[in-house]
Amino acid sequence: MGPLPAPAVWTEPLPEATPPAGMALYQLPTATFETRAIFAFRGGSFRDKRHFAATAILVRHPKGDFLIDAGFGAGAAAHRQAQPRLARVPYQAISTAREQLDAAGYDVNTLRGVLLTHTHWDHVSGLDELPVPIWTNEGELRHAKERSDGKVFREVSAGHQIHQYDFDGPAYLGFSSSFDVYGDGSVVIVLAGGHTRGSVIIFVTLPDARRYAFIGDLVWQLDGIRQRVDRPLLTRTLADVDPGRVRAGLLRVIALADLMHVVPSHDRTAYDGIPRLPDRLMPVTPESA
Repeated sequence: MGPLPAPAVWTEPLPEATPPAGMALYQLPTATFETRAIFAFRGGSFRDKRHFAATAILVRHPKGDFLIDAGFGAGAAAHRQAQPRLARVPYQAISTAREQLDAAGYDVNTLRGVLLTHTHWDHVSGLDELPVPIWTNEGELRHAKERSDGKVFREVSAGHQIHQYDFDGPAYLGFSSSFDVYGDGSVVIVLAGGHTRGSVIIFVTLPDARRYAFIGDLVWQLDGIRQRVDRPLLTRTLADVDPGRVRAGLLRVIALADLMHVVPSHDRTAYDGIPRLPDRLMPVTPESA
């Protein structure tokens, strides 16, 4: 089976966004784990070892900061052990998002919350150290409540405030509706679905006009975008609740790939160009922005 049909490149104007001057992105790598390319994308080689990322993203904004996903937390070893045997891949811990924020002098209690791409354990483990609201949608909450792969989320989300948002905004870059986090177009969430019931893509636009698409596990490696291929049959059967919907979302993202920086959550190279946290994070306020 060859590549997926090439979608028409997006030619319409990009959505309007007015990100404030003080807005910024930082990557917080929490762990890496190794897998073979043959399991990561269709056409991958068994000899090709890939180092998957488990990385959170800090979005700084004068209206309040968010993390995109939480990475691996202090309880990651137990969270991994709670997975089916085939999913218990060895990993190399770096430091948790909480540890990195603390080291930079950042008060985690000032975070507005964590925006989840979806509720699988390797995206939510770090919530165990982050006493902040969890932002997600009704479909993903139902998925985490009803399915076995939501077990870790159910554990680490206990005691957290859940902020449930709706996709009540207009169509956005080929997706039928959207949610604008700040109301300025700088962070816009769309429903992708397919990997989990309510999995999302988070689009971010920075003041210098750079655009990012944080696509969660729509694909695991950039090869899926560049080669127009989805996961192999075995892994998409095991990992995706609706492989056809994943494929539809993948084609939409491929149509946008020349217009923005696409970041699959687990491709370590996709984070190149996003800075690490500085030694000291200064406050971002409406006045300084």
